[in-house]
Amino acid sequence: MELRAKNAIVTGAARGIGRAIALKLAEAGCNLALADLGSASDSALTYNLAAMADLNRTADEARKFGVKAVAIAADVTRFSDCERMAREAAAQLGGVDIVINNAGIIAVGPVANMPEETWDRVMAVNAKGPFLVSKACIPYLTRNREGAIVNIASVAGKTAHAALSAYCASKFAVVALTQALAEELGPANIRVNAVCPGYLRTAMWTDVLVKALAPLWGVPEGEAFDRFVERNTYLHREQTPEDIGEAVVYLCRADNVTGTTLNVAGGGEVH
Repeated sequence: MELRAKNAIVTGAARGIGRAIALKLAEAGCNLALADLGSASDSALTYNLAAMADLNRTADEARKFGVKAVAIAADVTRFSDCERMAREAAAQLGGVDIVINNAGIIAVGPVANMPEETWDRVMAVNAKGPFLVSKACIPYLTRNREGAIVNIASVAGKTAHAALSAYCASKFAVVALTQALAEELGPANIRVNAVCPGYLRTAMWTDVLVKALAPLWGVPEGEAFDRFVERNTYLHREQTPEDIGEAVVYLCRADNVTGTTLNVAGGGEVH
């Protein structure tokens, strides 16, 4: 699929992976509707999310590629917000051809100690969010008889780990949703795939995982990420948001690829 002048929605676009995906799509010529929650606080989490100012900065950077880019505050756990987001994107860009379900959060802790509120919030954003966003956007995608949905899952959606039950369960769900949607939307020529990022120096790692897991590994926080990557990837190097963005662009273009989950993990996950 030729991406120039196509219209894409990217959720969780304010920073990190979402920002890199947005900029890679802009570089390829896509007009963008960039969505994020717009609030940095969440009582169920132990770290700060992106703010509306971050989302506006992403939109400003995308426009430097000569494309349209609009910023939309939306909560992907609310269907009314998802419908409004899809409606505003179609109105301001002229349609919806591509949907990138990237919005995601993380929580760490053993099942025995995890608050129910935290479990519910992780599942709502990471698993319910892609369902609601896709549901809201499908009517726009099917009008064109061509399009793509790319869900951002995780290597944690293929191999689970202790203290990450909620996050892993939510990302396993994303993989399953991807496969089911691919079969449902195939007759409409809508391709549905997932990218499984590996180990990136984003807020999830630096603000949550390193602080929680370094004591378990018996290493200083400042060394934990590098040691983990060195030990657990074939290429012995971390992945970057730009790596994920390039994988997303490929899946948006790949006319005969659907229902797949593409690992971008430097060999850290090969299943």
